Amino acid sequence: MKDIDYAAPKTLAEAVALLDGKGDRARVLAGGTDLIVQVREGRRDIDVMVDVKRIPDLTRLTVDANGLRIGAATPCCDIYEHPEVKKSYPGLVDAAFLIGGIQIQSRASLGGNLCNSSPAGDAIPALIALGAVCVIAGPKGERELPVESFCVSPGRNALARGELLAAIKISAPRTGSGAAYLRFIPRNEMDIAVVGVGVSVVLDAAKSKVVAARIGLGAVAPTPLLVKDAADALVGTTADDAAVENAASLAQAAAKPISDMRGDADYRKHLVAVLVKRTLAIALERARKS
Repeated sequence: MKDIDYAAPKTLAEAVALLDGKGDRARVLAGGTDLIVQVREGRRDIDVMVDVKRIPDLTRLTVDANGLRIGAATPCCDIYEHPEVKKSYPGLVDAAFLIGGIQIQSRASLGGNLCNSSPAGDAIPALIALGAVCVIAGPKGERELPVESFCVSPGRNALARGELLAAIKISAPRTGSGAAYLRFIPRNEMDIAVVGVGVSVVLDAAKSKVVAARIGLGAVAPTPLLVKDAADALVGTTADDAAVENAASLAQAAAKPISDMRGDADYRKHLVAVLVKRTLAIALERARKS
C-alpha cells in the first residue's frame, strides 16, 4: 500500500472543499469497511481519505413526524438498535443488520454501503422499497435524488466532483404500511447476496387491499432496480395467490442477472420469484399488524 493522506474535517463545508480540490484522487471514509479493503488490494488508487465521522450531521439519526433522516456515516448498529426505527422501519432494520456482519457494524454505514454502489449492496433494495431520498452536498449546495437513481453502474454513482452523500431521508410510514428485506446467500456465514429483495406495501383502512407498493431488487442487474410494474400489479388487489404470483413473475422478468461464482443467471432469476413472494408475505404481515 502506498502512502495516503488522511483528513478528518469537522464541517460539511470543509469536506466538500477537500473533495472538490482533489477530485477523483479523494474518497470519503464513512466507515471504511469497503474503502480500506479496496485500497489495500490495489482495486482503488487514491491520494487522500476524507474521514467524515467527525461531522455531527453525518452521524446524526433523527425520527419525527415527518420521517427518518440518517446521516450518511451513521453506524448500522445505531440504526437497528434505535427503538423508534425498530418499531416504524423494520424493513430498514432487516437490511442494516446484514451489512458487513455484526463484528464491524459500529463502523459500517448505510451511506457507505450505498456509495460503494455494488449491485448486491444490502441497503439499496430496502431503501428503494421505502422510497428513500439521497441528500447530496457539494460545491453548489445541496440537491436531492431518489435512491433508485443514485447508482449508475457497478461501483459508480451519481456523485459529481466535490459532492458527498450527506444523509438519507425516508418519509414517515403511512397507516397500514409494512416493509421487509430478504437476501439469499450460498452459505450460512456472512457473504454477498446472490439476490436481495426489498418490498413495501400500504393497505387500505380495512387492511384488505393494497393501495401502494414498491419492490427493489439487488444483485440481478448492473445496478439495483426499482421494479415498478411488479409493484403496481399488486395495487387494488387483496394480495391473493394469483396477485403475488403475477408480481413475482413481473419482477423475475425485469431481472437481468449474470452468472458468477455465487450462482448462474437462471438460478438467480428463479430466486427472484421465490424471494419476492417471501418478502412480500413478511411485509403484508407487518402491514396488517401496524
